[in-house]
Amino acid sequence: MIIILVFVVSLGVSTLVYPLALGYAKRHNIVDNPNARKLQRVPVPVMGGFVVYTGMLAGILLLYALVREPLLLWGLLGMTIMLVIGIWDDRKDLPVSFRFGVEIVVVIVFFLMTGVGIDNFHGFWGISELSTGLTVSLTLISGVGVINAVNLIDGVDGYSSGYGMMSSLLFALMFHSVWSQTMVCLAVIVAGALLPFFMHNVFGVRTKMFMGDGGTLMLGMMLVIFLFFGLSSKTKCDQLEDLNISLLALSFAIFNIPVFDTLRVMTMRIMRGKSPFRPDKTHMHHLFIDMGFSHLGAALSILLVNFLVVVLWFVSWKLGASIDVQTYVSVGLGILTTFFYKFMKTQQNGGPRDEEGYPQGTALWHWFCYLGQLSHREKGRIWRTLRWLMDSNFLTRLYVKLFR
Repeated sequence: MIIILVFVVSLGVSTLVYPLALGYAKRHNIVDNPNARKLQRVPVPVMGGFVVYTGMLAGILLLYALVREPLLLWGLLGMTIMLVIGIWDDRKDLPVSFRFGVEIVVVIVFFLMTGVGIDNFHGFWGISELSTGLTVSLTLISGVGVINAVNLIDGVDGYSSGYGMMSSLLFALMFHSVWSQTMVCLAVIVAGALLPFFMHNVFGVRTKMFMGDGGTLMLGMMLVIFLFFGLSSKTKCDQLEDLNISLLALSFAIFNIPVFDTLRVMTMRIMRGKSPFRPDKTHMHHLFIDMGFSHLGAALSILLVNFLVVVLWFVSWKLGASIDVQTYVSVGLGILTTFFYKFMKTQQNGGPRDEEGYPQGTALWHWFCYLGQLSHREKGRIWRTLRWLMDSNFLTRLYVKLFR
């Protein structure tokens, strides 16, 4: 009942705040303007992160009132700082060094105050508990890495929020398996707060908003908390090791595409002599857009691939694979999805050439382009109904009438 309660509260608050934030953003011109690197063609309000934050805030405060778990307050502090820094960055373009410095401080403070971090390999290579120095280093690197990986996938409608909901629910299943009800509640709070934003972001036209750096950095911080809780030896998740479950493999599977795609992008930027933090259009979602997929088609395709990685890890565990082999499966699939980008770019630049000598792409490239065009087919009644619901703010007016 508590799980349902906090989900409904986070969902309801996020739904009610959405039109208020949308109106404020339009009145004060808080928008994301199009440029050569971005995919939208018109300015779009960029206060979606604040909407998601209010839903999470309401759910977390209610949960804390019921269970009095200090980790919730430290998590709330961390996500609040990330939201503020992200909004500030959206408005003023903060130096990368400053933003990284804040992220490092937030991750370290959370670890020191809660004791929850990556302090155990849970049997991988026969290693269990780690030294203090290695624990701090891995906690810091992975925490900052995941925050920025989640920040960098916010490129097409529905991707970052869809991934946030998917990964939160996967972690919720993980926490439920060890009967960690507080963390299950926290995970469904995140999913509940994201759902209204996802619906408007994907189906809305007049009510579309972007999450912005504030939202993605905040979401990244919450997913880092789930990662730390899952890999810490001080939590109930340690019990899964007795079932021959590789917690490292499961973590790599859940964060597969965001982490490995970010590593690929940054590595290629460095190899080209550019800053790894310089924005470009070489992420996985850009590839799907180049193949002609719609925003939702690209987002759902990538999320499906990431989910299939989790399924393949699960199959390897059910088949009795060792903890080491499970981890190799997850990492290997991450490397495979990374090379998919390079492989498809090779297909794009291959095939016959036109009269001016430009490549026309291979048959495989054109087959993927055909799939991409299918995502632009005329939308059916369900799609049109959802669009009407989002743009008419019908749900918001219904909530106001119910709670007046």
